[in-house]
Amino acid sequence: MRLRRCAHVHLEPRERLVFDLEFLADGGDGLRDVLEWAALAPQIPDETILSASEAAVLGALSPSQWIGFESLAQTHSRDVLEALLAKGLLVAEGSIQAERDDKLRSTHWRCASAVMHYASRWSGIDAHAAQRQMDDTEGGDLLSRLGAPPAVVRERADPAARMRLPAAPASPLESLLARRVTCRNFDTAQTLGLQQFSTVLFRAWGARAVQDFAPSVPLLKKGVPSAGGLHTTEAYLLVQRVDGVEPGLYHYHPIEHALEPIGALQAEAATALARQFVAGQPYFADAHVLVIAVSRFLRNFWKYRNHAKAYRAITLDIGHLSQAQYLAATELGLAAFITAAINEVDIEQAFGLDPLEEGPLAVTGFGIRAAEYRDVEWDPLHAVWPAR
Repeated sequence: MRLRRCAHVHLEPRERLVFDLEFLADGGDGLRDVLEWAALAPQIPDETILSASEAAVLGALSPSQWIGFESLAQTHSRDVLEALLAKGLLVAEGSIQAERDDKLRSTHWRCASAVMHYASRWSGIDAHAAQRQMDDTEGGDLLSRLGAPPAVVRERADPAARMRLPAAPASPLESLLARRVTCRNFDTAQTLGLQQFSTVLFRAWGARAVQDFAPSVPLLKKGVPSAGGLHTTEAYLLVQRVDGVEPGLYHYHPIEHALEPIGALQAEAATALARQFVAGQPYFADAHVLVIAVSRFLRNFWKYRNHAKAYRAITLDIGHLSQAQYLAATELGLAAFITAAINEVDIEQAFGLDPLEEGPLAVTGFGIRAAEYRDVEWDPLHAVWPAR
């Protein structure tokens, strides 16, 4: 059996207190400091705790050269090598773990970006329930829980030294921006029109043109910018209530301006899945359409290989796309939202995505705003809701 270290791994030194009855009996306070290493690796679902000896051996092993187990055992503890192999930080040639490690390498992830991305993915989290529990136990008092917030604006000069600028003139764009309010109250009794649905999708996600930047390297022209013109973030949809579109999971083809069916759903199942996607936030799960922003890491890193800015550029794409969708929906009298509190792992499984190559970074959505004000919306200009 030949082994090598996995491609990407981050070791974080940790300190924690444990109760030690023997230490207490000897006259101590019963608490001991335990120093350990937490290993974070993209291909391993959870963090792995290592002993100091395991961390030392891991740092001494090659990530590129396959070396026989017996050869390694001549200079390293056999027990430590077996422990690292069982924890997935050493991979055996020809194993499933090695295949996943090879896929991660071939996608050209930068190590720091890969570790951060995979360590922040959720599965089965109910953020809404957690927030309710926090409000119940701590009274919802942000100041007592968190202390005073930083100033709303950092001021860098004396007020007398500020140069006042002319006011922006009234315009259709200014009016549109004023009415752009995140929706937490969707009308579940109405069905979204097919033309409205189609228009919002095209204006935010559709391609206006396709042109070769170089031989066999086509780029897309969309209504939003994207690093290198690659437009690596695509729309996956959970449709709930749209005229002429059955409830279910879809992929939006930006060039053909078409839906690609992935899986049909009954209405109740669609609602349950929507709530799972947005980590239990019911006000977002009620949207007529959930649009999941899925970034194709393989396409981005094809050009920006192991690049320090590649992952940051992907996250910027999400902001451009979500704002375009907000404005497209608002122009039609519809409402929109975006949330990063999502269960990425559950979304990947529902759409059949390989997280080493592509995955969701946010869930957006749009639909018809309800006439009844149930959940709080941040509308200080009263552009949508009258003063309360």
